[in-house]
Amino acid sequence: MRNLYIIGARGFGREVYNLYLKCRKNLQDVECVGFLDDNENALNGYTGYPPVVSSVEDYEPKENDVFVCALGDVRYKKKYVEMMLAKGGDFISLIHPDVEIGQNTIIGRGFIARTPCSISCDISIGDFVTVMGYSVLGHDCKVDDWSHLGAYSFLGGFSVLGKSVTLHPGARILPHKTVGDGAIVGAGSVVIRNVKNSTTVLGVPAKKLDI
Repeated sequence: MRNLYIIGARGFGREVYNLYLKCRKNLQDVECVGFLDDNENALNGYTGYPPVVSSVEDYEPKENDVFVCALGDVRYKKKYVEMMLAKGGDFISLIHPDVEIGQNTIIGRGFIARTPCSISCDISIGDFVTVMGYSVLGHDCKVDDWSHLGAYSFLGGFSVLGKSVTLHPGARILPHKTVGDGAIVGAGSVVIRNVKNSTTVLGVPAKKLDI
């Protein structure tokens, strides 16, 4: 039996625990035994969850441990995943059994996918990518490592997301458009032009936001 620890015990962590419960039939050798969070009181007032057992900084992985990262901010996701990887930690994916995945689609490790969402054919998804519910990924699109797709995101065919991209809920990326590394697309925005690295865009059509 492998022991699963969820990194992050806040709201998204609780959502990921509920996703784990939906995935248990396909993960019969995995038991979720706790959360890793620097706030030991993060679950106070909530019932039905395993405990916060440690912070990531203080936890040393054991032989049968596996991990999943439930942090929505791509910067902190990368920080704490890399911290655990440096300790030899092993990460698994949690993909809701109702998620549609087309043929020839390649998915990296540490993937989180909630439902309902549709992942079409001939897609490339990197490591530690999160896809929230009601999202659609069109054929031949590419999503690089660490990126986070909020609920109701849409990627048109042949669109590309670079590393550590954040799509807030309802973001739309039109076909053949590229969103560069570290870029942020605001909620409800429609990207009709390529987005440069480390740029925040917002609106319909999406335009650069100076912040």
